[in-house]
Amino acid sequence: MRDQENKKYIKLGVTGVAVIVVSLLCFFLLFRLREVTSGLGAVTAILMPFLYGAVIAYILAPVCTRIEGLLANIFPKWKGMLAIVLSLILALAVIWALVMLVFPQVWGSIVTIANAAPAQLAAANRWFHNLLESQPQIQTYWDDFSAKATAGIVQWLKTGLLPTMETVISGLGSQLAVFFTVVKNLSFGVLISIYFLASRKQFAAQAKLLLNGIFPSRAAALIEEEARYADKMFNGFLMGKLLDSAIIGVLCFIGTTLMGMESAALISVIVGVTNIIPFFGPFIGAIPCALLLLLENPMHCVYFIIFVIVLQQLDGNVIGPKITGDLIGLSSFWVMFAILLFGGLWGIVGMLVGVPLFAVIYDIIRRLTFYGLDRHGCGNLIEAYNAKFHPAPAEKKSKRKSS
Repeated sequence: MRDQENKKYIKLGVTGVAVIVVSLLCFFLLFRLREVTSGLGAVTAILMPFLYGAVIAYILAPVCTRIEGLLANIFPKWKGMLAIVLSLILALAVIWALVMLVFPQVWGSIVTIANAAPAQLAAANRWFHNLLESQPQIQTYWDDFSAKATAGIVQWLKTGLLPTMETVISGLGSQLAVFFTVVKNLSFGVLISIYFLASRKQFAAQAKLLLNGIFPSRAAALIEEEARYADKMFNGFLMGKLLDSAIIGVLCFIGTTLMGMESAALISVIVGVTNIIPFFGPFIGAIPCALLLLLENPMHCVYFIIFVIVLQQLDGNVIGPKITGDLIGLSSFWVMFAILLFGGLWGIVGMLVGVPLFAVIYDIIRRLTFYGLDRHGCGNLIEAYNAKFHPAPAEKKSKRKSS
């Protein structure tokens, strides 16, 4: 009896100490948030090559596994290293082929636009002068506006040009330093990705050992299941969006070429790349392309807007669902929420990974909620919710027949 009481008091004491330690830690983090953030930023900057290497290895891991399976019977001893080398060569070959195919077309489109811009500006200038000649009252307003604008420009040249130039030059220097840092980290990341790919199975086994060593078997199994779900979300979503965007880029190039647009390659690259971003990607890519075509030919701009609307409807209703299916399982509201939230936090990267990341968070919250409802004997609420908002395929068919 006394031993049980001692164990009870020991547990209470340990719990109290743990609560005090956690409270002190939260207090420290709250009042030293700036120092903690700067320290984490410094550590992240140091480990950036490892982050690049992990991302590259994660993207190439399915290809490497597939090649390794093909080489298992031919080169059983060297299959792992050969698979890594071949997957890296394949990735570099795809990137090089895309650059060689796209860059000359894009450069030609830029040169064409640059050559056509003076004639377009001259035509706009002639139209504006004709308008002023036919409308004298506009001429009066224009004279007043031009006088004020000229005075403002002269004042800015005297007081604001030099600081602006200094800011631009210093900004270019910092951007150049950032560019070389990214190139250095990416180069090291490619080398580190080789080690990640070579040890991926060992790392997975070590993670499983660590997981089962820290958590009970049931909790470890649930965490492992959620990790597999997260891998399925990220891998399936990112690979599916890349394939989907490549198809949209090719279709856009075919359509704009058939319509006789001179900047077809440049427009298709912009539309294809921005299509990777869910929901807002088509708008982000269509606006600059439409402005580009407005300089080239206003009617081409109108045709392009109609074509992009049709293309995005085709993508959203046919091509996208065929490639990714209902992989994410999020409504349009939560997709938009995830893009805005993580895009505001991490920029373009947040827009790319925000949807699968939020899908994982959403699944964890859903599992915890359903687990709590089961514990409290409210399983009927789950059944009623699923029947109303997520009916089974048989129920959907019966509803369609009844309607």
